[in-house]
Amino acid sequence: MRADACLGLDVGGERLVALADRALHWPARGRLLIADLHLGKGDVFRRAGIAVPTGGTAHDLARIDALLESTGAHELLVLGDIVHGPVPEAAWRTQWLAWRAARPRLRVGVVAGNHDRALRTADLALELLPEVLRDGGLVLRHDPVPSPDGVVLAGHLHPSFGLPGMRRRWPGFWWRERAGLLVLPAFSAFTGGFRAELEPGERALLCVDGALVSIG
Repeated sequence: MRADACLGLDVGGERLVALADRALHWPARGRLLIADLHLGKGDVFRRAGIAVPTGGTAHDLARIDALLESTGAHELLVLGDIVHGPVPEAAWRTQWLAWRAARPRLRVGVVAGNHDRALRTADLALELLPEVLRDGGLVLRHDPVPSPDGVVLAGHLHPSFGLPGMRRRWPGFWWRERAGLLVLPAFSAFTGGFRAELEPGERALLCVDGALVSIG
């Protein structure tokens, strides 16, 4: 095992940098990539009568700000599920629009995921991209489905992994090189995790307390 704050990856002929706060940096494009932000998830729960803490949106936006500053990226690309469902007039929507208004030069693009059906009419000051977007040697989409056009960067699964002798699991990047898939962890802290198991030849980068722990 090895721990680093960030780790370079050669993927589909492109140099990417995995970041411990659940994001990828693509230096050649000036781009920060995340998946599964799930804005409004807490609001959906509260509207259903389930008590969950507030403040998740502000926390996640502050994390994005920190990542944009540390990488110098001028573009944010979300690999699906930027929202969790409907987009009502709610506190999280107000926070998001204020955040966007304060960053007019930041391009925000979204490859729509299964939770993003409301995006076309939501007016969230972002660019809705094709559901499958080829860029260089990479294919950007939400569902992790192999493509003959390049290595797929995707989200959707919220992969989590364990460490030997520990019961806890951590979100992580799932690098399935033979299948041509790199699955990002869910960016939002308010998400569950899929119990991913590594097959021979696969690798994971676990996001553990501000560091990446490489296994496999």
